[in-house]
Order: sequence, then structure tokens, then C-alpha cells
Amino acid sequence: MCPLPSPFTSLASLEDGFADGLAAMLEAHRGLGVYILVLANAAYDPPLWAQLAPALAKRHAELAAAIADTLRRGQKLSEPDDDVLVFLKLHAIGFEHLKTMECRRAGPWDVMFNPIRTLRPPRVSGMQFDGLQRPYDLAGFHFNKPFLAKEILWQGELSGKPARLLYNKFPFARLHGLLVPEPMRELPQFLTPELHGWAWDLCTPSGVPGLCLAYNSTGAGASVNHLHFQSFVQTDPLPVQNARFAHNGGSEPYPLPCQRFDDPADAWFELDRLHQHNTPYNLIYGQDCLHLVARLPQDSVKLSAASRGYGWSEMAGAITLFSREVFEGLSAADFEAELASFAL
Repeated sequence: MCPLPSPFTSLASLEDGFADGLAAMLEAHRGLGVYILVLANAAYDPPLWAQLAPALAKRHAELAAAIADTLRRGQKLSEPDDDVLVFLKLHAIGFEHLKTMECRRAGPWDVMFNPIRTLRPPRVSGMQFDGLQRPYDLAGFHFNKPFLAKEILWQGELSGKPARLLYNKFPFARLHGLLVPEPMRELPQFLTPELHGWAWDLCTPSGVPGLCLAYNSTGAGASVNHLHFQSFVQTDPLPVQNARFAHNGGSEPYPLPCQRFDDPADAWFELDRLHQHNTPYNLIYGQDCLHLVARLPQDSVKLSAASRGYGWSEMAGAITLFSREVFEGLSAADFEAELASFAL
């Protein structure tokens, strides 16, 4: 069998594969999990929504009728509890009231309104932080679970390593995927120098303009304890990548300390130091550089309840909100104060 080409050979191949995979998945699988995944990805991207909304509306009605019939007959639902709860919330909202993601600027910050993402189960991201390294749990949630096979966008060799790219069930970035290097090694979410170098090389250079990889350590928004990066495409630089800020050579301070590295070895020296001190952190790998934010753990009493789920996206200056009132009212100063509260 010929190996599958990398999805990152060009932007067109990534876009086409992403859209075609969602449509094929919805057609081939009737379960709640696939419906939720396709819905959430389509809602993030207006062209995808226009393409997939008719099929999604039809599937929503079919699933609602099947669930109602099962419950009326006093039978147990066969779907996972997480998916049932998410679907019941979606049904309460009403398919006709579901909207695509909206975005605006507040000063230099990206502010997005995406009510569907608020339905996402918390998993590890809501747990108490007790150290950067947790043992890999074969019985817990991980990316080798058989039921996730249908959510794989691509798998093959990538920059010399076997890798698997899955759709993100609740995306908050463009072409948002979960990239798992060497999945069968069953590595916990604890970065190694080898895989740090692999991620760096994957972004430099890339056939996909704007390709980035993000990484949440344990205690900094990681929701799955199976080593993975989050892949996405940034047409315009993230706020943290903006030349206006001091860590990029500009004159403006960032709301909390951020380091930029232009050499992978220098970056690893700092990452190793953070590992030794059990300090949570978020990373953004871009072309030729890495942005690193060391921060308070997600369960710190110094953080507000609303900000405890913040991960790489918020640390990079892009916040997703679930309330229209908050979305329309959030000011640059409000968000900057939230970011500043994460400083060590």
C-alpha cells in the first residue's frame, strides 16, 4: 500500500481533505459523536456551514426522533453519556437557532463567540494540578480508543515519525486538528526534547502558510493525557505573534511574561527548567520561532472561575466566549487584566 501524502503539503490539500473528510464522516456514521464533531467544525467555518447545514439539519431530526423513541420504550441509550448530554443541550437550543462562530477585535486581541464549544466536556482540563507528568492511563481517555478511528483525518509518516491527525471535536481555530506523534508509544502529555524538535521542524518550513502547532502542558489546559499537539492555520498572526509586542522586538509589553525563541535548543533549555520546577506552560510553534508562556496552574485560587480553562489560545491573545453579552462587552483592558492574573 502506498503511504498517504502528508496533509500539510499545501493549504489546498489540507482544506480539501478537511472538508471532504467531514462530509464523508457524516454520510458514513449515524452516531451522536460524529454528528456533534461535524456540527462543531462546520459552525466554526461559514463556507463549511453552508455546505453541510442541510445534511446536519436532517441528521439532527433523525437523531432526536430515535432518542425520543428509545426513551419512550424505556430502553437505555447506547451512546456515550457525554455525547447524549451535548446533543440534548443542542436539541434544547434548536437546530434552527444554531449559529456560526463570530469574531471581533478588542484592541490587539481576537474575541470569538462560539456557544457550541461551551458544551465540551471538561476532561483533564478541569482537574486539580499536582505535577506536569501524570502516568499514561490505558483505561482513561486517549487517542488510541477504537471509537475514535472514525474521527481520524489522516495517519501516516510525518517528518520521519508515524503520526495521526484527528479532527478536534470542539474546534476554536481554523482547520483545527489534534496531531498525535507516535500514538502507539502511549506517551503521556509531557514534552520530550525529541518531540519538541519534531514539532519545530514540522512548522519550519511548511507547505501550508500560517501552519502552527500549539501545546498545552498538564495544568495549562491539556484535556487529554496522551502526548499531542494542536494543529491549526493562522491566516493573520495571532496577537502573541504581533510585532508590536516587546518579545517580538516591539515597544509594547505583553500582559504577562512571554518568551520568543528562534532556536530550538535555546527553547528546550527553558522548557527543561520549567519541567524541573513543575511549572505549567503553553506553547505556539510557528515558522522559525516558538512563543512560550509560563503561567499559574489552572486551579490556582488567584484565577477567576471563568479563566481557569484558559489554554494556549487565550495565552496567545485569542479568547472564545459563550455568552453574547460577554462577547459584545469584553474590553481590551478586561482581557489584559485576565491575562495578567496568570503571571507567576
